[in-house]
Amino acid sequence: MFGLSELKQTRVYQEGSFEAKLEAVPKLLALGLNVEQIAQALNLNISQVQQAIQEMPLNQ
Repeated sequence: MFGLSELKQTRVYQEGSFEAKLEAVPKLLALGLNVEQIAQALNLNISQVQQAIQEMPLNQ
């Protein structure tokens, strides 16, 4: 049987989790968190957060 631990090891699960974290970046910025706080909260590195910010649409 395919359990939760095996599911979490799949590329699809990991990529989806990463994408969800990146989608949270604009919301956390809007709440007033800085890049370092966002990186720590989402368990990302600072360069990943900065890249997500650069790729944000201008209307956000």
